[in-house]
Amino acid sequence: RSRRPHELSGGQQQRVALARALAREPALMLLDEPFSALDTGLRSSTRKAVAQLLAEAGVTTLLVTHDQEEALSIADQVAVMRDGRFTKVGTPQQVYFTPGDEFTARFLGDCVLLPGTITSRVADCSLGRVPVRDGAADGPATLVLRPEQLVATTVSDGDHGAGVGTVLSSEFRGHDVLLVVDVGGGEPITVRQHGLDPPTVDAKVRVDVVGTAATLDERP
Repeated sequence: RSRRPHELSGGQQQRVALARALAREPALMLLDEPFSALDTGLRSSTRKAVAQLLAEAGVTTLLVTHDQEEALSIADQVAVMRDGRFTKVGTPQQVYFTPGDEFTARFLGDCVLLPGTITSRVADCSLGRVPVRDGAADGPATLVLRPEQLVATTVSDGDHGAGVGTVLSSEFRGHDVLLVVDVGGGEPITVRQHGLDPPTVDAKVRVDVVGTAATLDERP
């Protein structure tokens, strides 16, 4: 109460602006890149506070953002737009795990695209036999996996077969680690897993899939 507007932090100014807008009891609010000017830590805390306030107020809100994490974490429904058209509309989980096309898949984060052949909801690919989501037709297809769906486990030099390859690089990120693994049969794949005692560079590993794969021709 004793501070002037220019003395408030960026996050506090955002909260004040939101409170002033809500005081008019709007039926719809438009937020256009509301957190872009804030640093990473402040952006996260402010985003959570704003999301909670809007939920409590029960106001329908349209949020425009280029921050994929922001959109996925705050929204009940997400729409990805390209060249003036929506490429995918759905819940955050739907658009992230079943993007439908390559642009949407890559726009929403790191992804692994693998050629394969589907028979009865199971695809044969360079990682072996991988279950696919409902709606995928039999025949050749491009599989879509997120790096966190893959787990690399160190194996002996004598192990061979689908999904066995060599770690080309390792990028430690604290909580997790990004591994680039060459399993043959195409481009190296990216694995994101827990950063505790990961396989080392040049280690031989087996890459296993957690969950199911989507396909690029899949429809919501």
